[in-house]
Order: sequence, then C-alpha cells, then structure tokens
Amino acid sequence: MVDTTTAPLGRPFTLSDFDFDLPEALIAQSPASERTASRLLDGRTLPPVDRIFRDLPQLLRSGDLLVFNNTKVIKARLYGAKATGGAVEALIERVLPGQEVWAHLRASKSPRPGTQVRFADAFDADVLGRCGPDGGLFHLRFHGDPLTLLQAHGHVPLPPYITHADTADDERRYQTVFAQRPGAVAAPTAALHFDQALLDQLAERGIERAEVTLHVGAGTFQPVRTDDLSEHKMHSEWFEVPTSTLEAIERTRARGGRVVSVGTTTLRALESAALHAPPGQTLVAGSRDTDIFITPGFDFKVVDVLITNFHLPKSTLMMLVSAFAGYEPIRALYQHAIAHQYRFFSYGDAMLLER
Repeated sequence: MVDTTTAPLGRPFTLSDFDFDLPEALIAQSPASERTASRLLDGRTLPPVDRIFRDLPQLLRSGDLLVFNNTKVIKARLYGAKATGGAVEALIERVLPGQEVWAHLRASKSPRPGTQVRFADAFDADVLGRCGPDGGLFHLRFHGDPLTLLQAHGHVPLPPYITHADTADDERRYQTVFAQRPGAVAAPTAALHFDQALLDQLAERGIERAEVTLHVGAGTFQPVRTDDLSEHKMHSEWFEVPTSTLEAIERTRARGGRVVSVGTTTLRALESAALHAPPGQTLVAGSRDTDIFITPGFDFKVVDVLITNFHLPKSTLMMLVSAFAGYEPIRALYQHAIAHQYRFFSYGDAMLLER
C-alpha cells in the first residue's frame, strides 16, 4: 500500500504542495445559464473524460445513494455604522438562540463591548464582546429576530473572489433548489448544479437520495497560514446527520450500492459522524460541531464517490480532494481542467471523483 501521508518526494506534505497557477480568467464570476449546463470532469480514470453535468445519471448506478447538504444560505452580509459614524461591515457566522449571533466585523476601529451598531439604517445590534475559538469573532445581540432581519436587510454573502455586488440573480442561483434549513454563509456549491428535472431523472434510475445539514461558515475561505499542516486549526461548523440518512446508508451498503457525497461539506458531515460511531457501526446520527481537517492519509469510512467543484490553491479543500482521490491524480485533473478552460470555484464547473 502506498503511504499517502507523504508527498511524492518522500517527505510530509506541506502547504506549498497544494499550490498551482490559476489564470484569473478561469474564476467564474457568474453561474452557467442553466444549472445542469456546467461542465463535469469525470476524473474516475486518467486521462479524464470531459462531460456536461446533466450526464450525471448515466455515470451513477441503480442502488447508489446521493447525499446532499440541505443547508440554506442566509443573507449574512450587513452594512452599518457605529454611533460615532464609523462604517461597519458584518458577516454573520452563526445565528444563536435569543436574538444573538456571532459575526466577523470590519471597522476602522474594533467596536468595544457596549457599543451599538445601526445596520442598514433599519435596526440596531449591541456588541457583547469577542467570541469564537480564537476570539476572532464578535458576539452581537440583534434588536429583533436575526433571520427575519437578515432576510429583509442583508446581502447575499458572495465569496471574496466574486467581484460584483450581489444581485437578485445571485439570491436565486447562490442557493440550491432544495435548500431548507437557514444558517449557511456560503453555499454547498457542488449542489448548485442540480435542478428538479435532474433530481427526477436520478430517482427514475433507482438512485436514492438522503440529506445532511452542515451550516457552511465563512472560515471555508480562510487561508492556511502555516506551511506545516499539523499546525493548522480548522474553523468549526455545526452539522446534523439525521437517523433517516443513517438508515439510507445502511440500506445502500446492504444492496452493494455506493455512497455519493454531493460536495465537500456533505463529506465533512458524514466523515465527522463516523468519527463518533460506536464499535461495529459506520456512523452515528445526531448533531454537533466539527473541525475535522482532512489531509492525505485520512481513513475514509463512509463516502465512496465525490462530486465537487474546483477549489482554491493551497486551500484545505484541495487537501481534502487530494486525500480522497490521490495527490498525483488530483494534480493531473487540475492541469487538465486549466488546459481545457474549466470554470473554477463557487460558480464554476464540477468534477466526479472516486475513492
């Protein structure tokens, strides 16, 4: 067996091993005209095969199980001002009980506890103090229900590499067609390629469907700041694997089907649930936080096939897909994608990978 914890040079992987040159023109600024019209790079073999996403039903087998993340992106970006007039930009990271939230705040001077911020010239929020695992977030109390206020006054939290201001089209397209549970500040982007017609075709082919929830946090865009990967601390995200999904996976295993994860967020939820499973059980249902960091050498317990978009250089998600499909195959697939001008990142194209 090949030791996948080390790079081809026979040393531990470092951050620079996951770097690559990406032409800026390949960073998708808008989605494809239709969800299923995105390109799909079938990377299950090398050389890979260039396909269209609507080909997916022919690439899966009857008896397989597709698992989706049903999180719903909230309009998490707010613009406001302190009483002194200083501008404040907030990105809500997590909605808590009791009208409280955790948020990233950008201001010329960090607001102190007791400060009141006026957002969208419509409602107030009190700064309660710093919070989060490293104290990098602010604890706020809204004067009203956070989800209601965000829906009325917030902006779609487009990723930092999308340069245009959010539009009504972004509100529709930066959201999956089956989004149910509000709480994400970034979309589970691999699932953006599905429309209802494609879901119906998959069901007709005998491909079952199940769901998890993982509320994607803004930390998904945070860069890794150390070349020594063992020193990196992942951001924490809340997830839930329902009993119905656990039962669907057990049925799939019993009939010889494969578990197909739609996106890295779904994979993180499933593999996190497996870490807590008792002996003799693949994974455990329930909800909790996860800061799982998947790098080459990770022992996957649940997911057999992965549908995913193309990820940022030197990102934790590049490490995840390299762990899943192999370091050298991923390098080859990305070289092919760049040479054939695939579109990258959240609004970009997708790839199909096998463990």
